[in-house]
Amino acid sequence: MFGFTEEEEMFCREVRRFAQRELAPFAKQRAKTENPYPIELRRKMAKLGLFGITLPVEYGGQGPGGYVKLGIAFEEIGAADINAPNPSSSLVAGQYIVLYGDKEMSREWLPGLIKGEKVGCLAVTEPECGSDAAAIRTRAKKEGQYYVLSGEKTSITGGADADIAVVFAKTDPAAGPMEVTAFLVPLDSASIKRTVFSDTGWMPMRRASIFFDDVRIPEKYRLGEEGRGFLYLMKHFDYLRVTLCIWVLGAARTSIEEAISYAKQRNAFGRPISTFEGVAFKIAEHATRLEACRLLCYRALWLKDQNLQHTKEAAMYKWLGPRVAVEAIHDALLIHGHYGYSTDCALEQRLRDAIGFEIADGTAEIQKLVIARQILGKGYAP
Repeated sequence: MFGFTEEEEMFCREVRRFAQRELAPFAKQRAKTENPYPIELRRKMAKLGLFGITLPVEYGGQGPGGYVKLGIAFEEIGAADINAPNPSSSLVAGQYIVLYGDKEMSREWLPGLIKGEKVGCLAVTEPECGSDAAAIRTRAKKEGQYYVLSGEKTSITGGADADIAVVFAKTDPAAGPMEVTAFLVPLDSASIKRTVFSDTGWMPMRRASIFFDDVRIPEKYRLGEEGRGFLYLMKHFDYLRVTLCIWVLGAARTSIEEAISYAKQRNAFGRPISTFEGVAFKIAEHATRLEACRLLCYRALWLKDQNLQHTKEAAMYKWLGPRVAVEAIHDALLIHGHYGYSTDCALEQRLRDAIGFEIADGTAEIQKLVIARQILGKGYAP
């Protein structure tokens, strides 16, 4: 893929105008608080259709496919405000409902998710289980027409404010990954408690732990077949990793643009610092790396739109992209000198935010393991 379609170009311009007008102006101030993201901005994002990409038209979505458009939305939002509500959590909850739930579940939850009035999250990680999702301990015990859910999920992005969660639990705790089952769990039960993390960055995203104490879930809220949850999860992880990557690449793009502007204005030894190779070459190198990663991400999303395999590509971009972004933001800060190290400058906060993307949805080491297995084959990889 060497360019967007005319429709995608129009969408890009529309999202960019919105993001720069509505999200960017107070992004620096919001990034320094642990308050929930303003609901009015979430509703404006929803009005633009950002929470309905890939979801059915009959519930207010934009229809199936459109993963390149999803990438465009993520890049432009990330460029304006790295701490804006990440549409992927609600989108993936909606996709699970569509693919593995029933019509009643869709009617109940999809309109609210698409309008931004309801928030979804994906609850996989546990205190002793992150990338090894098959090792989860949360249990769902069948009792008549209900499942009784017990356990803890942790490091859940948006978990503090979510209305529903797609929760993965063992229906047979002695079994392996084939006994992981997915459930749609409303989070308003008195048997559910939450604690909010005090994070280094990404604070408005309000990462949280969610505790399930014998929560009774109707059988109809099971998503798909018993024991198939892990297989469902793997189908969604690939594109989610790419969207996270392109989100932080957008923030890095803005950082380099700010560094370019500053380098042209800041004088040293009687001339702009942009005229010194030590500055100009840094900018050239990061611009090149960011553009390369960006194009790779869009290629993976294009493969997703074509229903083609993209597991290896997603893993490649997920370990590379956040690292490239973090290095670009770091050097943009250094180009700003002492001002860049001040809390008056957005770069120090953006750097702390970006580091979180190196961890989310699988570390670099896990991604390299996925790549090695894809390239070398079973029996020849770690």
